[in-house]
Amino acid sequence: MDIVKNPNIDWLGMKWIFVSISLILMVIAGVSVMLGGLNLGVDFTGGTLVHVKFKDEPQLERIREILIEAALQAEQVVRFDELSRNEVQIRMVSVEGEEAQGLTLESNQIFDALRQEYDQSQSESGKLDLNNVSRSVLSARLQELNPENTSEEQPLSELSEHYGELADKIIDYRTDHSGMIQDFSELDPLGIPAAVLETLSEESYLGSFTVISVESVGPKVGREMRTRARDAIGFSLVGMLIYIAVRFWPIYGVAALVALFHDVFITVGIFSLTGREISLTVVAALLTLVGYSINDTIVVFDRVRENLRLMRKSDLGTIINASINQTLNRTIMTSGMTFLAVFSLYLFGGQVLQGFSFALVVGIIVGTYSSIAIASPIVLWWQSHLDRKNARS
Repeated sequence: MDIVKNPNIDWLGMKWIFVSISLILMVIAGVSVMLGGLNLGVDFTGGTLVHVKFKDEPQLERIREILIEAALQAEQVVRFDELSRNEVQIRMVSVEGEEAQGLTLESNQIFDALRQEYDQSQSESGKLDLNNVSRSVLSARLQELNPENTSEEQPLSELSEHYGELADKIIDYRTDHSGMIQDFSELDPLGIPAAVLETLSEESYLGSFTVISVESVGPKVGREMRTRARDAIGFSLVGMLIYIAVRFWPIYGVAALVALFHDVFITVGIFSLTGREISLTVVAALLTLVGYSINDTIVVFDRVRENLRLMRKSDLGTIINASINQTLNRTIMTSGMTFLAVFSLYLFGGQVLQGFSFALVVGIIVGTYSSIAIASPIVLWWQSHLDRKNARS
């Protein structure tokens, strides 16, 4: 299917416009990275990342004050995911020499500080917090209370299994509902005996918050991850250079490498400008971008190689223009469909995948652009340089 009928665009005639746009974008990206830096995730810096969900709308300033009063150094306290979900992300400062066990201890201190503020009276009563209790503790407590007054003659293993199943139902329901039970009445459809529900309402309470997840990474591991991520991107670029230089000519490999560096640098710069976090999933997206962008460039270069045999009387500029136009519909189709897929992932994939999908959304646009506007002009400039050099000789 031809989206553009018989395209005949003078792409190389606009090369200075393209180069100017790219230089401006790269300067902006470079300035942003140098002045603002990169918002590296806990994977690379080390530290503790705690996600907390609240019953009511969380007051970030009050949470910061609570952590300060508890002598906890919170580097960042921000809303996470959709505002209606009442979730907060707390990022703790990484201290050199701090081990992962110490970081995990910090998450427990965060929990204790928040419980002191939001559920102090309930926690001091000795009741279970049904929004934070573990399966094993809940099962053991139900077995101890024995709300169904099960006969003492019943084997202990059967009693344990019975209340374990009830505990599983409650914890599974809590997990399926973003880690929080808002009201005891929500447990009615689960098939839990009325006596057990009545006992739970008397012997437990629904905490005002729950810790959804905790990620802890030591500073040493963070440094290793930074090094590995940098090496992975660097080796992938060099590998692409060697592959294209062997398959085509060395200058084609250099042109493709410059285009790939252009794509990755601008994408990272946009992350810096927008303050988005760079995590391991973002690095995976950058590596995906490298592979996707080089594929688009290879398609154009392969058509140039074919046309060099078919259009021997034409100059290289005409051949490159014709090759780009001949592959234009293919480029629009593949890039367009991929863009729609990753854009949908960005819109509906949730907070966890937003960094990954955002990198691909930006990368596909920049990568498609660079295959036409950056890689091809470099090949033409180099060939023109060789022609002038041969003419002088």
